[in-house]
Amino acid sequence: MTGSGDRLLRELVAVAGELGADELGEVLSRAVAPVVAHEGVRLSGTTPSAAGGVHPLGFPHGYGADFDPACPPRGNGDAPVLRRVFVDHGELRLTLRDARGEWGSLSLVRARPFDADDVRRALDLGPWLIAALRAHVTGGPLAPSGPPDPPGVVVLGPDDRVRASTPAARRWQPRRAGHGTEWVGRLFLAALSAQARRHARDPRVPPALVHGPAATFGRWVAFHAQPTGTGDVAVVLQAASGTPLLPVFGDWYGITTRERQVIAELLDGAVPKQIARRLGVSAHTVHDHFKSIFRKTGADGRHHLVTALAG
Repeated sequence: MTGSGDRLLRELVAVAGELGADELGEVLSRAVAPVVAHEGVRLSGTTPSAAGGVHPLGFPHGYGADFDPACPPRGNGDAPVLRRVFVDHGELRLTLRDARGEWGSLSLVRARPFDADDVRRALDLGPWLIAALRAHVTGGPLAPSGPPDPPGVVVLGPDDRVRASTPAARRWQPRRAGHGTEWVGRLFLAALSAQARRHARDPRVPPALVHGPAATFGRWVAFHAQPTGTGDVAVVLQAASGTPLLPVFGDWYGITTRERQVIAELLDGAVPKQIARRLGVSAHTVHDHFKSIFRKTGADGRHHLVTALAG
């Protein structure tokens, strides 16, 4: 990797927590360009604990109008594809993995095909991009600043495109929206709808439940999609809270398994002495766990942490 590429990637990680979707997509493209030349880029993000492969984070640049995810239906009753085949373009897609699991993917497109050298160089980007995704999420607000909006509903048709939405659903907008956000939102909802249809056909497929981070919405949001039985899929949007949020929250903030157990007990209303007794450790150990959790999350105490996870 070139020196300029290394510098730009460091800068990407440093500013990722301060930028919205469009801004981050643009900085991402500049950072990746010295490593792999491209015309369009899209970074998507998830966590190892999230099941189903639907990525709630998306940062595109140069990947919108010319590469609009048109959804021509496939045969055999399958859900529509989520993007068209780039007949006249090359595409390189990199899954972002580390020892903990999958964190998302990087997609690059350009007019000429990608070769083996491009792939080799792209693989070096993985750790940087995972770090940028985590910096973006953990750079957002830990706890919401006010009460949540009421739950909303979005209805997607058989083509996995939005047919209708309630006024409450339209209020759940990204706090730092840009011109690319609506495109990413459509792609995300289409993927969520397709996941719900797969789960309905095969219960072994994880349900379509995804948590959107506070860095995007100002608070953690749960997106839960289910088929209506009439060919449509309904997606409920509401504030995420409690222990169901803890695995994803813990991934982004680097919370250990034992620290998650401590937080789960705290959410259950236990005080440190009770937590120590329930977990079979000393009160001193519990306090040490809380110190580590506060350092990782930036929480200024147990109440702040509970507020962050209570929705």
